[in-house]
Amino acid sequence: MKKLAFLPYRYLNFKNIIFDLGGVILNIDYHLTIDGFKKLGFDNFDAIYSQANQSGVFDKIDKGTITPAKFRDEIRELSGKPFTDKQIDDAWNAMLLNFPVHRLELLEKVHSQFRTFLLSNTNIIHIDVYNQILLNTFGVEDLSQFFEKEYYSHEIHLRKPDAEVFELILKENDLKPEETLFIDDSEQHVIGARKLGLNAYHLKVKDGETIEDLFKEL
Repeated sequence: MKKLAFLPYRYLNFKNIIFDLGGVILNIDYHLTIDGFKKLGFDNFDAIYSQANQSGVFDKIDKGTITPAKFRDEIRELSGKPFTDKQIDDAWNAMLLNFPVHRLELLEKVHSQFRTFLLSNTNIIHIDVYNQILLNTFGVEDLSQFFEKEYYSHEIHLRKPDAEVFELILKENDLKPEETLFIDDSEQHVIGARKLGLNAYHLKVKDGETIEDLFKEL
């Protein structure tokens, strides 16, 4: 197999790569969730939720400090509307789109040449849905075959861009920051990683950039 190079930082010799999930591997669209809740009658949903800034209930579900049932109750309280559990779940999951097959094939190649890890701000309501999308797309039940280890915020009770989450991955896997690349589509997460000394790349998804554009076989 030909050696893969990460084109933006081609001059650096990486041994480890930490990937974000949503926007980097899994195609997502936050606006679909915002629109979904607005269609239900939650008129100011975009004021309390966005990719860059979330209110407390979303941080809590992502950190796994509240149950899905409590999350749904808080959504009903914030909205003042008697939404059903299914209505809430459908709107919340609307952002989850698809896994491009060629992207998953690239991840397999990257995994064969680097130590690769997944770091995702996600939650227990989302994970079942995108694992089903993955199964339908690629015939595997989860993302474990693409990574040495996966870190999901609701399982480790930590979220990006907090320093503790990056420190955890570095320590548990004996990674040197200068030998490690982090790829994420949220600028605040990239800034957080850089503060810990990691090489971090901001994937410009809004400009159409994908990880397929960044890796090349030499």
